[in-house]
Amino acid sequence: MIFSDFKLEGNLPIYIQIKNYLSSLINLGLLPNNSKLPSTRELSSILNVSRNSVIAAYDELKADGFIYSLKGKGTFINSEKFISPSNWNIDWDKIENNFSKTANELDIVKNEIPWSSDLISFKSISPDGDLFDMEEFKKSFMNRISIESHKLLNYGYAQGYKPLIDFLSEYMKKKGSFSTYKTSLITNGFTEAFDIILSTFTNPGDIIICENPTHNTSIKIMKSYGIDIKGIDIDKNGLDFDMLERTLKMYNKKIKFAYITPSYHNPTGNVMNPKNRLRFYNLMKEYTIPIIEDGFNEELLYSSSHIFPLSSFDTSGNGIIYIGSFSKILFPGMRIGWIYANKKIINKLISVKRCRNIHTSFLDQGILFDYLNSGKFEKYIKKIRKVYGEKFNFAYQCVQKYIDNEYVLGDGGLHIFIKLKNINSRELLDRCYQKKVIFMPGDLFFTDDSGYDTLRLGLSRLSLENIDKGIKIIGETIEEIKKENKYY
Repeated sequence: MIFSDFKLEGNLPIYIQIKNYLSSLINLGLLPNNSKLPSTRELSSILNVSRNSVIAAYDELKADGFIYSLKGKGTFINSEKFISPSNWNIDWDKIENNFSKTANELDIVKNEIPWSSDLISFKSISPDGDLFDMEEFKKSFMNRISIESHKLLNYGYAQGYKPLIDFLSEYMKKKGSFSTYKTSLITNGFTEAFDIILSTFTNPGDIIICENPTHNTSIKIMKSYGIDIKGIDIDKNGLDFDMLERTLKMYNKKIKFAYITPSYHNPTGNVMNPKNRLRFYNLMKEYTIPIIEDGFNEELLYSSSHIFPLSSFDTSGNGIIYIGSFSKILFPGMRIGWIYANKKIINKLISVKRCRNIHTSFLDQGILFDYLNSGKFEKYIKKIRKVYGEKFNFAYQCVQKYIDNEYVLGDGGLHIFIKLKNINSRELLDRCYQKKVIFMPGDLFFTDDSGYDTLRLGLSRLSLENIDKGIKIIGETIEEIKKENKYY
């Protein structure tokens, strides 16, 4: 409190003592500029003095410019002209660590063209919020609050909300991955899940093999931890297994993990076929390399052509850590994902998460569980599969119609990956930006600074009209570059 050490003395009038006390605090910089003072009535009660003494003190302070009053709002500190500016400056660039430097260098929000409402933006692959089942979500919110009451607003458990953990066990059973030896840890989306795994099991200099290109956020996290990334190329034929086997023989026991996204791979959109999934799993098993499997957008595969994840091959073992998330199809703002792995692994990860943020929001977990458990999620998936499928097929046709390309990758989902014919996608992006169209240049997704002639088109938030218009502009701009003979 402001007046906790204020003591009245008998020598000076009370109002002068109050004035001197406040003016000394202001001069010392102990009262922030524009902070509010107690009302005269309130302060007279606090100090047990007459209100007239407080009024007189405030009048004196106003006359000297220390305070000011706003009608109907109160009395405030005016300390700006009494405080000398601080000359204390730290060179934070010198004490910034390598983790931060890498994170900043690879931060695409800071370093790439920002979104604005006047652009046709193919950057995002987040879901279309207009498709969210808001009425059912509201029902789930009210239902879960009425059942759990204040419990969801208090501290929870690091592992997560038990009804959601139990639901995910059944959910993983549908994926063919359930094991009594496994359980889930609820995380703040994929990013925290991947970060926790790496911070628990890797050290700087460790080798991780992954697809090349791969998820940009994964690259950023791995590089921030000083991981030595060995990329295995993906082209129009899929993962290069010959390159994979050469890499395995070359580095053998030095490889700490294999990180893979077998379904709707980001950025290519490829879905690995069942035989190649088993082939990859058996290779990692042969070389004793644990797998981090990113279950990215697997939900869009739930149809008669559903392909089981790699973790379905490992129900009796502990060689795969599976990361799941609904963020790219459902309520990404809730930031809920999960790690599904052997209970001994999860037990280690729980302690690491507890060090980080205690637990993921129990309110969000409770609401999400209620929505998932209501059966509405299955109906929602059927709806978005149809909508996104139409967008993908339409965009694929537009790409083949308008864009001269070497090949196009993607088996559906939320994005298309394009390999151009020796066209630099960075220059293409700069030119398209002038025409109000932007996309993700492919080099962001490569582990070895290649991919200069590739790009990813995110489709989820665009109308069919803008998909057609935007892809047409990209194609026309490519033709302009070709006519200038810059690369031909």
